[in-house]
Amino acid sequence: MAKVAYYPGNVARAGASEVEDCIQPLCKILGIDLIELPKASSDGANIIRQTSQRLQDALVARNLALAEQKGLDIMTPCATSHAIMAETAMSFKKDPVYASSLNNLIARHSKIEYAGESKSWHLLHYLVEEIGLDKLNELVKNPIGMKVACYYGPNMQREGCCSGDDPFMPSYMEQLIEALGGTSVEFDSKCSSVGAPALLSLEKSALRMTADVLSDAVSNGADILVTACTLSHQNLDSYQTKAGKVTGKNTSIPVVHLTEILAFALGVFPDRFAQLRTRAKLIGS
Repeated sequence: MAKVAYYPGNVARAGASEVEDCIQPLCKILGIDLIELPKASSDGANIIRQTSQRLQDALVARNLALAEQKGLDIMTPCATSHAIMAETAMSFKKDPVYASSLNNLIARHSKIEYAGESKSWHLLHYLVEEIGLDKLNELVKNPIGMKVACYYGPNMQREGCCSGDDPFMPSYMEQLIEALGGTSVEFDSKCSSVGAPALLSLEKSALRMTADVLSDAVSNGADILVTACTLSHQNLDSYQTKAGKVTGKNTSIPVVHLTEILAFALGVFPDRFAQLRTRAKLIGS
């Protein structure tokens, strides 16, 4: 059984509990042993960095060090958290002096240091590169059978954060959806930002960005939209109606997280999958 340290991110155990519900059973089916890091902290969600980049990097490096202590890489279902960890790891490699100063800070408070050995994986990249699409296809019990728009967001498409996928025109999620029995739908906004953190301070701008992504998926014939980021997912799902009212665009489309569509396809929560199919048909009609 493959072992990987698990970092749920800032939302999966709070406002997006469906992610946590789904990732545990789906990883069990796939033979992935998720090792908890009980002393891990928030990664700052790119909000702390607006005041102190050093503090955010220290928090992230500490989390990576906790995984490193166990001899494991770290995996997360959140594109934002993955990008933050990947960027911090790159900073350590590029600037040894900066890395040393952060390790001094971490060591004073936690008596651990990050040596740069543990890397971050997004769930999507881990499944495609480490588990393999063929194995996923073999384990499918409920083929998706819908047209799916795949939303990556901008964070994990940054340099060094997209693993082996194309940073400008990613296809890993589309390949995964096809392996699960769905039909992937291309749309231009799949890597566009929805302004997730800015929703608290620049609501109208964030809602317009959210509406652009949703309406683009709708206009390209998608039945549902699948997201790779728990932070962006809240904008696209919870604020969908409000985004439509502010812009006058058609934003009505079911939105699920990548962990949900995976769990459904692998036979977990078939009742929720049936509800999703019904919702997609009703909205599409």
